[in-house]
Amino acid sequence: MKLADIYAHFQEDIFTIERELEEAVQARHDILRKASVHLLKAGGKRIRPVFVLLAGKFGTYDVNVLKHIAVPLELIHMASLVHDDVIDDADLRRGKKTIKSQWDNRIAMYTGDYMFAKAVQTATYFDDPNIHQIISNAINEMCLGEVEQIRDQYNPNQHLRIYFRRIKRKTALLIAVSCQLGALAAKADSAIVQKLYYFGYYVGMSFQITDDVLDFVGTEEQLGKPAGSDLLQGNVTLPALYALHHDMHAKRLIEQVLADRGNNSVHMEEVIAAIVSSGGIDYALSISDLYLKKAMRMLDHLPDDEPKQFLQEIANYIGRRKF
Repeated sequence: MKLADIYAHFQEDIFTIERELEEAVQARHDILRKASVHLLKAGGKRIRPVFVLLAGKFGTYDVNVLKHIAVPLELIHMASLVHDDVIDDADLRRGKKTIKSQWDNRIAMYTGDYMFAKAVQTATYFDDPNIHQIISNAINEMCLGEVEQIRDQYNPNQHLRIYFRRIKRKTALLIAVSCQLGALAAKADSAIVQKLYYFGYYVGMSFQITDDVLDFVGTEEQLGKPAGSDLLQGNVTLPALYALHHDMHAKRLIEQVLADRGNNSVHMEEVIAAIVSSGGIDYALSISDLYLKKAMRMLDHLPDDEPKQFLQEIANYIGRRKF
């Protein structure tokens, strides 16, 4: 089974969610609507909605219920991207102009805020206070992760613990919540809900670490932005952190990039080569693999049927993806 088979299996339901997303961003204000639709049309893997649908298979599956979880979580993710691009002063997202580049920072910030508000509004479909508490906590944690990233921007003196906490808040938690809420909305057994939460958390950690690796080894065509963009924007990710602590040549180059605030006084090809030769890429991939193995162990507790196979395939895809 391949990832494409999973998407094909849920094709109609994914289309339903896509239509709901498009409807959700139809703001009455012309610029706000255009900015929101601009990001939506830039595409994306819709990993979080797919996790919601898969988790829903462990209970009473109904896409017309699950869409009220899938859409808010994808809107939260999209809103965080809009704000990220402002913070990072990024001109490209998935190979297309960012909202802040197409319009300006003010439009981008209000577009992100609008998406957060629409996410909360869409979730009011549910009466269960646990669902609302989980969603609000996820937004709170994402904001903390963003603030931590700003605090540590261009700082070479970071601890691994800080990095792992940051990616948990910025990425892993929302994937964990996608699995948790999909099962919760489908009224799955509480033990299954808990296992799916941890599966999503471990997969999310692996997903972000893989992203951080690809930022160094992917091509601009694959990434939709130049290789090494994270470091140029002052974000020290796992491969660079490892290199800082294990290779003096890589350390000097990375520190120079950070001290210059990404002004390209050092060729990124040289920096990336130094990070690769330091073992930073291999180390990061090994940590990503450890998280994937933990995720797979969570699935051992779930019924051996098609949804479990789908989750295994998505986890395998995350471990081997190239962009």
